[in-house]
Amino acid sequence: MALYTKAAEILEKVEMKQGALKTLVFDSKFQNIKQLFALVSETQKYDSILQEIIGSTKFLKQTKLKINLAKVLVYDLLIGRGIKCGGSWKVVMMKHRSQLLAALARMKIKQKVSRNQDLLPASEQQPVGTQLPRYVRVNTLKTTVEDAVDYFKRDGFSYLGQAARLDDLILKGKAFVMDFHLTDLLVFPPKTDFHEHFLYKAGHIILQDKASCLPAFLLNPPCGSHVIDACAAPGNKTSHLAAIMKNKGKLFAFDLDAKRLSTMSTLLLRAGLTCHQLANQDFLKVDTNSPQYKDVEYVLLDPSCSGSGMVCLENNASSSDKDKEKERRRLASLASFQMRCLNHALKFPRLQRLVYSTCSIHTQENEEVVAACLQQNPGFRLVHLLPQWLERGLEPLTQCLRASTSRTLTHGFFVALLERHHGTGSPDQKQLVIITPSPEMRSQTLPVGEEKPASSAGERNDSEQEMEAINDTLIPAEGQDNATVAKKKRRKRKKKKKTPQTD
Repeated sequence: MALYTKAAEILEKVEMKQGALKTLVFDSKFQNIKQLFALVSETQKYDSILQEIIGSTKFLKQTKLKINLAKVLVYDLLIGRGIKCGGSWKVVMMKHRSQLLAALARMKIKQKVSRNQDLLPASEQQPVGTQLPRYVRVNTLKTTVEDAVDYFKRDGFSYLGQAARLDDLILKGKAFVMDFHLTDLLVFPPKTDFHEHFLYKAGHIILQDKASCLPAFLLNPPCGSHVIDACAAPGNKTSHLAAIMKNKGKLFAFDLDAKRLSTMSTLLLRAGLTCHQLANQDFLKVDTNSPQYKDVEYVLLDPSCSGSGMVCLENNASSSDKDKEKERRRLASLASFQMRCLNHALKFPRLQRLVYSTCSIHTQENEEVVAACLQQNPGFRLVHLLPQWLERGLEPLTQCLRASTSRTLTHGFFVALLERHHGTGSPDQKQLVIITPSPEMRSQTLPVGEEKPASSAGERNDSEQEMEAINDTLIPAEGQDNATVAKKKRRKRKKKKKTPQTD
């Protein structure tokens, strides 16, 4: 019920011009931002259709509901995935379901269309070519790719073999293929729904976007290794890591939100994980020198980010200067948090490889964070990922990957792989000097009213010291080298020794 109440509240604020939809959603601090944003934005998109249905059925008069609450409930009942709550609201919606469906059917007949989206104005309809495929990861802890393929074929789907290029992922009808990068990933036409499918309910398949599968795939921890998933919920990447490890070794998964972790525990149990240890703990407070993590060699870090790469968050930029400034400050706060997480993760003594990923399209959360971090951690370097991948990190960090709806048919994403090295330097590391953090990245001071993500008030001084060290590394004093600095320090020590002592 909280979802619908919050969605209605945001729609009302948008109507009263109290802020942009995207800003209001993020400011709501609702637990599942993605779910809330999708409901609000889709309800807003179908607004004229919903109003016509509600008006023609006299739904408001019969239920005494307020208009915005009625809209979100009717949207989810008729166009979304059904009412997600119980109680009195579900009873009301089920009571009026028949007349609402009949009103929707009359609209389709009148406009001579068969799909809900065809009722929308042409400007609001999403071209078929831009819809993302339905990606289905086979959970190899419970089945094999071959068995999953056979099951889908018996279910009436037509298997076209392994894709050879991007165009092969554009599918229609009941055709499906195997992805050309990840062999445990099957690709179906857009909007193919598996939420009620036996394989999904039994944990044999995971509904996961291809870009989201990349972090675990690229980290590729061997069987028996010790691995950390630093910001684990909702758990799809955790289950993917366990599948790659064949459930052998130790997989430590952290998340600060107890409720999300509880849900994740249920999902991992369904997926058949046995090698994991869940901890309701702030990753930034994990003791990297603890004996239980002494054998950790692999870390997957997918921290909180803006979510700007998610399809449901696209094309909602606000023209308001106030909202743009608020968004800039929010990105600065997120980048600061991501930087601290990355620096902390690299402190595990036996760490060999770390994947850093975000579902963001912003350079500030991606290349800038990685570049600044590598300046502070010269013992690590970037690994060049999937040379055949179409979309690369921005210059000079082309070793990294980017993903997008247009070039890779996925959500927007960013992935970097850092590897420990013991050399005296590398060309890649020297290139990184070209990228410097934005002014916001150089200061850990959070804007007034902004909440520091997943951190405590007692961490402010540590953050300031970290960023001062970054600034010193990225912006050295003009004309000074290490020898000059060392001489100054020696002079200071000599002056102290020469200070006369009183008897």
